[in-house]
Amino acid sequence: MELSFTQGRWNYERWGGYDPISSSSAKPPGVELWADFDVPLDQVDDSWRNLTHALSGLFCASINFLEHSTSYSAPQWSFHSFAGKLRYGTLPREAVCTENLTPWLKLLPCRDKAGLSALMDRPSIYKGYYHSQRLHLTSDDFGTAKSNAGTMLEQTLTVVLQPNTLGARAMVSGKTLQPSWSLNSLFGRKVHGKCSVSKSSNVYVQFEQNLVSELKEVRKKSEAPESGILIHDDFGNNTIFEMSASPDRVVKEVENLQKEDSSILLEFLVEDYNDSKPFDLGLRWKLPVVWSCQQAPLHASRFLMGSGNERGAIAISLKSLSSNNTPTVGCCEKGSQLRINIFQVVPWYVKVYYHTLKVFIDGELQSTMENIEKIHISPSEDKVSPGVMEMILRLPCGVITAALTLEFDKGFLHIDEYPPDANQGFDIPSAVVSFTDFQASASFEDNLLNKLPILNELQERKHVISYTEVLLVPLTTPDFSMPYNVITITCTVFALYFGSLLNVLRRRVGEEERRLKSKAAKKKGPLTSLLSKLSAKLKGRPVEPPETPSTSPSLINNKLVLKVILVAGIAAGWQYYFR
Repeated sequence: MELSFTQGRWNYERWGGYDPISSSSAKPPGVELWADFDVPLDQVDDSWRNLTHALSGLFCASINFLEHSTSYSAPQWSFHSFAGKLRYGTLPREAVCTENLTPWLKLLPCRDKAGLSALMDRPSIYKGYYHSQRLHLTSDDFGTAKSNAGTMLEQTLTVVLQPNTLGARAMVSGKTLQPSWSLNSLFGRKVHGKCSVSKSSNVYVQFEQNLVSELKEVRKKSEAPESGILIHDDFGNNTIFEMSASPDRVVKEVENLQKEDSSILLEFLVEDYNDSKPFDLGLRWKLPVVWSCQQAPLHASRFLMGSGNERGAIAISLKSLSSNNTPTVGCCEKGSQLRINIFQVVPWYVKVYYHTLKVFIDGELQSTMENIEKIHISPSEDKVSPGVMEMILRLPCGVITAALTLEFDKGFLHIDEYPPDANQGFDIPSAVVSFTDFQASASFEDNLLNKLPILNELQERKHVISYTEVLLVPLTTPDFSMPYNVITITCTVFALYFGSLLNVLRRRVGEEERRLKSKAAKKKGPLTSLLSKLSAKLKGRPVEPPETPSTSPSLINNKLVLKVILVAGIAAGWQYYFR
C-alpha cells in the first residue's frame, strides 16, 4: 500500500525527472492511494472500503470519499498488480495541512521531538514550493519486501524549499544561481543528536553527475587547482564551495567510477552531535554555479481543447527538451522505438469517446494502431465507475513532439451530486506517464549496501515516472438560487393561508358588534350632533336619528360559516392536487 499527501506540483523541468528521488517521491497534487490485497477477488472492493475508512480516521483526511466505485479504478498492468487485486484512487482537491502531518509524525519512534524529525517545523515546510508526505507499507507475503521481517513501513517526506539568502535570487543568462543554504536557514532549527531508539540517523548530500561536471567547468574557468573539487579529503581547501562540516564518508558511483564526472554522496553522522554541539549543516558557494538536473526522456503535459459546456477534448503532449541530458539513444540500441506507458482515469460525468483517439508525431497525424503496442480500455458507467485507459505507446527514438487527443461530452449531474463549489469546476486526476525502457537508479559498492540503507533505495531500479497536470473541467451547473426562491414563495403562500384561517376561526361576533358601536359613538360627539340638527333645520329636513349597526347576528353567523366552508374547500383542493 502507498499513501501520499501532496501540496504543490513537482517541477520536472527545474527539479529533475530522471533520478531515483524524483521518480519515487514526485506525486500528484492532493491524495493518492493504491493498495494490492491478498484476499479473494470478490472481497477486494470490501477490503478497499475498510482501508479507506481506516486511513481517513488515522490521518484526519477525506480518504473515505474513495470508497464509492466512481472514485477508484482497477489497473491491469500499470502498477504491476498481482492477479488484478490492485485498487487506485486519487483526490486532487484534498487540502494538505498540519492535521495530516501530525499523524504521520506520530508513526516515527521519537515523533518530532528528537533526531532528524526535529527539523519538521510546520511553517518552514508549508511555505515551500512543494511538499509531499508518503507512507509505503509492504508485506513479505507478496515476495516484494526487502527483508523477511513481516511487514515493513517506509515513511518519506519530500520538500522543495527556498533558502532565505540573497544568492537565491541571483540570475545569470535567465538561469537561477545555486543558493547557499544551511539547515537552520531552511527549517529554522538545528539537530541536537539522533533519536535514542533509532539504529542510525544520518544526513546525506548528493552531488549529481551534472553538478560535478559543472564544477569541473567552473574550476577550469577560474584557473583553480585541480585538487580540492570534491575529491574525498580536501574539503577545507575547496575553491568553489565551503561546507560547515566535513563528511564522515564519501561514496562514489560504481558505474561511473572510471569517469571523473560520477555523482558523489556525502554522509554526515548525526550521532556525533549533542545539545552543546548541535548539527547545522551548511553549504556556501564561493563562485557562481548554474546547473540543471537530469530530465526525463520526454516532458509530459496535459491540457483541454474546445470550448462551451457540451463537448471538448483531452490532449496529452510529450515533448523533447532542448536541455535534455538523458541518453535517449540507449533505447535505439535495443530497438528502434521508445515505449511509453500511459495510465489515465476520467470521471464518469466526462464521457470519453475512445474511438476518437488520434496520435500525432512531430505534428503529423499517424495511424493509431501502428504506434500502439498494447491498450486496455474500461469505459465509464454512469454513477457506477470511471473510465480507465491503459496504453503502451511506441514512438521513434528521434521524436521531438508527440500528442494524443480524445474527444468527450460533458454529462449532467443530479442537483444532489454537485459539490458546494460546483462553479469552480470538476477535476480530472493526473495521468501517469512511465518510460519502461528507462530506469532511474545508481550503483554503489556491494560492501557499502549493508552499512548505508539509503544506498539500497538509490540502487533500486525503478521506472522513470511523470505525473501530468490536474485538469479542471467546467460543467453545466443549475441555478442554485431557484430552490431558495421556491421555498420562499411556498412559505409566503402558507403564511397567508394559515393567517387568514386563524383570523376567521378566532374572531368573536359579540366583540365585533360592540367594537362597531363604540367606533360609531366616538365618531359623533355633542358638537357633531348639534351641527347636524342646525343644518337639517336650515334645509327644512327632519332630523335623522343616529345610525345603528343594521347587521343582525344571524347574518354575521352565516357569513362566518361561509368563510370557514370556503377555506376548508381550498385546503381540501390543495391536498388533493398535490397528493
